[in-house]
Amino acid sequence: MGSIGHANHQNEIVNSELCRLALAKVGNPNVLVNLISRRVRQLNSGGGALSRPLFHDVAGLGAADIALREIIDDKMGWDLPEEAALIEPAPKKRRKSS
Repeated sequence: MGSIGHANHQNEIVNSELCRLALAKVGNPNVLVNLISRRVRQLNSGGGALSRPLFHDVAGLGAADIALREIIDDKMGWDLPEEAALIEPAPKKRRKSS
């Protein structure tokens, strides 16, 4: 039973390392969560070319680990929307009451 606990602990270490490396590529943790979530849904959908991993060695990896490796290995791309500059609205001109 000790070997099973060790295997789970080892998997957690690998997974946290994959998260750290993927976050270094993406830069924003919120964007990373969205990328992983979307890719996991694609991998779990079970149909078409999008549901296949983009690399061969997937033995023992879950869908989230596969998505993380795809980001790290530059197999998956993304575009960030341009940030719009916030413009302060002009104060409303009030009419003088007579």
